[in-house]
Amino acid sequence: MNGKVVLMMDRRYIDAHTGETILEAARRHGIYIPTLCDLKGLKPVGACRLCLVEVKGVNRLVPSCLTKVSEGMEVVTDSERLRKHRLTILSLIFSERNHVCSVCVSNGHCDLQELAQKLGLTHVTLPYRYPRLPVDSSHDLFRHDHNRCVLCARCIRVCDQIEGAHTWDYAGRGINSRVVADYEVPWAQATSCTGCGKCVQVCPTGAMSQKGTSVAEMAKRRQFLPYLTQMRERWR
Repeated sequence: MNGKVVLMMDRRYIDAHTGETILEAARRHGIYIPTLCDLKGLKPVGACRLCLVEVKGVNRLVPSCLTKVSEGMEVVTDSERLRKHRLTILSLIFSERNHVCSVCVSNGHCDLQELAQKLGLTHVTLPYRYPRLPVDSSHDLFRHDHNRCVLCARCIRVCDQIEGAHTWDYAGRGINSRVVADYEVPWAQATSCTGCGKCVQVCPTGAMSQKGTSVAEMAKRRQFLPYLTQMRERWR
């Protein structure tokens, strides 16, 4: 990225690199924008829509992880309108599948739970769907619980962009969407899987987990992502 632009974010002027996204610029200046699907080292996809912000002159809310900065842009990252949207999105995520923090093994090590605490979501007013989705325990090392998946695509992207295997992808549409291995086979039968466990490390909720780990061991180690991404760029 060459050159710089100046924009206004939350009534203060900040500088940003040309080609940088609003989210990247905000993070460099210590401005918090919530996000669930975004992770440093992975290309953004705008899946969760929690990072929506207001841009002057644009009627709709825009995803900050995908929207590039421009000279003179005026951005609002926190407003009553945005807070309502984010709480609604979080409520939809919680109600769509079985996210009950008090009985979850990822309690205390869950990005979704942390976001709910930060944004002040104390209870969900929407009716829970309580689907009975499968749990894939076929792999010798890992487990995949569809009931706790939030469809953030982190596992899909890390397997494709970092590991280069592309074992994971979406299947189905809408409420029936699921993350599946290869051609919807059990994890143990996915011939493209290298067993690296990167998908487990980036999962925000513990939907993908390592067998035999205790609750205290659910904390993720994601420091490898920016390093591996940088190395892959050098090889190209």
